[in-house]
Amino acid sequence: MKSTLQVQVRNTIGVAILALPLSLWASSTPPEMVTTSSSNAISPSEQDVSDSYIYLLGRLLVTRQQQLDFKEGFVWNHIVHRKPGGVDWPNPNLDVAYSEAWVATDEGSCTLVNVPKVVGRYYSVQFLNGWGETLANINERTFPDHPSGTFAVCLKGANVALPTDAKRIDLPVKYTRVLARIELGKNWDEAVALQHQIDLKATGTPAPPEIPRTPIFEYGTWPGVEAFDVAELALDSEADINPGMAPLQAKVRAIAKVVKADPAERARVDRLISERALVDFAKAGPLIGHGSMRNGWAVPSTAGTYGNDYLTRTLVNYGGIWANSKDEVTYYRCNLDNTLTPLDSSHVYTQTFPKDQLPARFVNYFWSVIAVDSKRFRVLPNPTNRFLLNNQSNLVYNNDGSLTLYYAAEKPEGAPDSNWLPTPKGQNYRLTFRYYGPKAGVRDGSYFPPQLVKQN
Repeated sequence: MKSTLQVQVRNTIGVAILALPLSLWASSTPPEMVTTSSSNAISPSEQDVSDSYIYLLGRLLVTRQQQLDFKEGFVWNHIVHRKPGGVDWPNPNLDVAYSEAWVATDEGSCTLVNVPKVVGRYYSVQFLNGWGETLANINERTFPDHPSGTFAVCLKGANVALPTDAKRIDLPVKYTRVLARIELGKNWDEAVALQHQIDLKATGTPAPPEIPRTPIFEYGTWPGVEAFDVAELALDSEADINPGMAPLQAKVRAIAKVVKADPAERARVDRLISERALVDFAKAGPLIGHGSMRNGWAVPSTAGTYGNDYLTRTLVNYGGIWANSKDEVTYYRCNLDNTLTPLDSSHVYTQTFPKDQLPARFVNYFWSVIAVDSKRFRVLPNPTNRFLLNNQSNLVYNNDGSLTLYYAAEKPEGAPDSNWLPTPKGQNYRLTFRYYGPKAGVRDGSYFPPQLVKQN
């Protein structure tokens, strides 16, 4: 049985994981120890427990969402068209119309995807695997000679007769998560009409997988040693496509065996998850793993595709699942003001872009900024039902051509209404700034948005 202290620690870390004080970032790493348990099995080191847990958590965040999707009523190879804003996962894009699906293929069946012709607005149909890795995007950037029409998504090597007009896309896995995005822009009705023209159809009868029954934990709490109880299931049900992961997977499996065989080791690993793994994960939060920070804004070193950077992958799956690759969109996160104090909705903040560094300069498509709570990363409700600012917000520019955005519970005196993003009182929050089709500066990582300046 877990002690009350362990549960409190785990829950506290879950709430504060991305808002640790600067003093903790540089704390020293405790020395590693390898001991022998009472059953003569090798006891995993603290570092191995931490690394293995963080790696495994990245997969469990995806299986958690998959189970929630199918509980909601998802069916394999059937697309669900969401109403604008009608999704419930961390840090959603509110500037696009979403359509979602889980796709099954096999050696004898591909999935046909029909994509309408989209002109003058951003769109993409993204395919991800069970670790949150982006495998493909359908749009005019990746397929300039075939930006719309019929696509055949197939397991690599599948021998399937396809329509002559279908563009074949080979993927390394049988089962994928699909997320289609169409920019809402000024004409939401047009965007929704385009969204509903996206459809899926299997060419055969692929056998769907059994969905892994892993813990469905709430944000703000974390699975403890029970994560290792489902480790074999989580790893066996979805291969990690990134090279070099075999040694770490072997450690995960070894710990799973130890905690099953030895009650003392089970208790020890459960304690180390709270005292070491989650603390390590929290320390990595401010920079989103191996990312960078300037002006209070953090940007991950990678997103959508991760290579061997499983730490960033798990952090991104936690803070904004289904992230796309950085050539599609760049995500900046801010939860600190100009005094390095967490953003608090009882204050007024301003953000001013010089006239030669307006957000539109750095994108081929569009930009947006949203506010989410600091616990579950859900969009902040407010009486005005205004949940983002973007290039469609009828923004008012300053006399010198610069742009000032306002973040406050109530509209600040003198602030143009269209430049104000409501942030209801009573909580800490964070902002996510998105640049779609990033240009130089954003694309190469040299640019960061201006800092938020506390006004009261």
